Amino acid sequence: MTGSALIIGASGGIGAAMCRHLNAAGWSVAGLSRSVDGFDYADPDAVDRLLSTLEGPFDLIFIATGALEIDGHGPEKALKQIDAAALEAQFRTNTIGPALVMRHAARLLPRDRRATVAALSARVGSIGDNRLGGWYGYRAAKAALNQIMHGAAIELARTHKQAVCVALHPGTVETDLTAVHGAGHDKVTPDQAAANLLGVLDGLTPEDTGLFFDWQGKRVVW
Repeated sequence: MTGSALIIGASGGIGAAMCRHLNAAGWSVAGLSRSVDGFDYADPDAVDRLLSTLEGPFDLIFIATGALEIDGHGPEKALKQIDAAALEAQFRTNTIGPALVMRHAARLLPRDRRATVAALSARVGSIGDNRLGGWYGYRAAKAALNQIMHGAAIELARTHKQAVCVALHPGTVETDLTAVHGAGHDKVTPDQAAANLLGVLDGLTPEDTGLFFDWQGKRVVW
């Protein structure tokens, strides 16, 4: 399957890998990123302006943005470590930013054929799977992202009958941060993660819209 794709966060590890894989498969790929295009979630007007210049339709919109450690603030280990500014930054990056992208989804997705929109979430954003506590800001922001994607799937299904809108857990991907915070977990390269996620998306149908899947295609509990 080929088509037209839009990758948000195209200069990041997974985003860049997604671009490489899709280009190699013959897709037409457009990408937006903060470092190249000034696509900055801290500037909602700029986000809207850049997205408004795109015409589409895109058969795939993939939101590859996200961050665990922002401005030197790592994940909290205890309630007393919660910091208002760090919490706000987590929501801006991991929830509000993707939500700003989703405002444009209905216009950018085709209505007459299958289309997919997916956002990178994280298993630690699962409330039902949380047995360790901690990581309050990141967990909460990803849980909120999951709710955004679930609600968006319901709305899109009314006008885009063949659309698939999902949250995805990519596994533990090799980065400088996972070298510190990913101890004890098997890791994959960004290219392996991108290939895994594209494989999952290829296997989804409109009946799967609004759900949360991991890199193996297994459903993650909310």
